[in-house]
Amino acid sequence: MRRGPWSGTTHDALRLDVVAVSFLPGPHGRDCSWGVVMTIALYAGSFDPVTAGHLSVVRQAARLFSHVVVVVAVNPNKQTLLTASERVALVQGAVARHPNVTVTHTEGLIVELAREIGASVLLRGVRGATDAQFETELAQMNRALAPEISTLFLPAEAHLAEVSSSALKERVARGEDVSAYCPPAVVAMLRERLTSSLRSHP
Repeated sequence: MRRGPWSGTTHDALRLDVVAVSFLPGPHGRDCSWGVVMTIALYAGSFDPVTAGHLSVVRQAARLFSHVVVVVAVNPNKQTLLTASERVALVQGAVARHPNVTVTHTEGLIVELAREIGASVLLRGVRGATDAQFETELAQMNRALAPEISTLFLPAEAHLAEVSSSALKERVARGEDVSAYCPPAVVAMLRERLTSSLRSHP
């Protein structure tokens, strides 16, 4: 049993949380405790940081699936602005309004975590044609690794099509207002981190 050092939960405990959600009221107030086959969807990304575009995908997914697990993918070889614990905390705060959404992290393969928690669908957000090509290739690789797990593409809302984590950081570094593109906690974190970075590298 692997323990998530930042989220404070084990993946086995996450499985129990997922089962418990099946007894919560559905998105429209209907009882989902019986008569419904529960589908678990997994939405993974680096979320450095989480953006309004990411949250748009979560909102759509929360309406479509019994339970959505948002996974902060941790790559030790990839440099990020925010630590894994910071990214997890920001995502948790941003999705707290959705009772059927939980957050965890992994350093391993996403399909392995999907199998471990019983997820049958991988979610990917698509902003445009460039994303679609890359995401299709990624979906094909995941299918080769786990043919029993499907990938679902969810398009971004039109006004969020140009929003990305990297663009968000660039805008904050230029002193622009990004409050329309991410939660207030993310704005505050980026301003603090990027301002400190600029001061240390005049």
